[in-house]
Amino acid sequence: MGFKQATCDNSLFTRGSGENFLALLVYVDDVILASSDESQIQQVKDHLHSVFQIKDLGKLRFFLGFEIARSNKGIVMTQRKYALDLLQDAGFLESKPAKCPMVQSNKLSKTDGAALENNSTYRRLIGKLLYLTVTRPDISFAVQQLSQFLDSPTTTHMQAAHRVLRYIKGNPGQGLFFPANSDLKLSGFADSDWASCPDTRKSVTGFCIFLGGALISWKSKKQNTVSRSSSEAEYRAIALASCEI
Repeated sequence: MGFKQATCDNSLFTRGSGENFLALLVYVDDVILASSDESQIQQVKDHLHSVFQIKDLGKLRFFLGFEIARSNKGIVMTQRKYALDLLQDAGFLESKPAKCPMVQSNKLSKTDGAALENNSTYRRLIGKLLYLTVTRPDISFAVQQLSQFLDSPTTTHMQAAHRVLRYIKGNPGQGLFFPANSDLKLSGFADSDWASCPDTRKSVTGFCIFLGGALISWKSKKQNTVSRSSSEAEYRAIALASCEI
């Protein structure tokens, strides 16, 4: 049908430009169609239905655990139900909320605390939190810190993970907002936490990329090598952000 596969995402297919632009996103048997021309969307749906007998769910509201709400001001994407289910499964639905996901002065180490008897509980929890970071950049740094100890988690690491859950309890519907009216200026911000890892002395890179007023990419990641100065750590952070841009 004239679609071209995107190089940045193999699940994304696009066709046309301007007002005739049409985007098609595929995940196994779930499909999202986006275009300002509804006749093009209907054409693709008719074709897919003739081949696969698809089920048309109408306007996008839910997709792979994501909740999408739209208005004249823009689109909001959250994982509220997923977050509430996570809190319920972990037994933190009635917990006291925390104001921040991690204590600022807390530097986690692999030697902190006593080893957990059952590692699978910790691993499942961190895996679920990682999926939640798709719409929650505010917990990316905390989850990145916790994901370093999947091989041998301790009671201290589990306690830190529980604080993240209490933070999510404070606002489970936090998510991303994509404004309808925004410029196309691409902006990037990067920072580093020099030699913050007490085990390896490696620094942590953090960056966020905005398209106009919309946050479109972010990451918190430990650097691959040890930086000998804070300036070197900052340059590595800028380099990673530049590659993302």
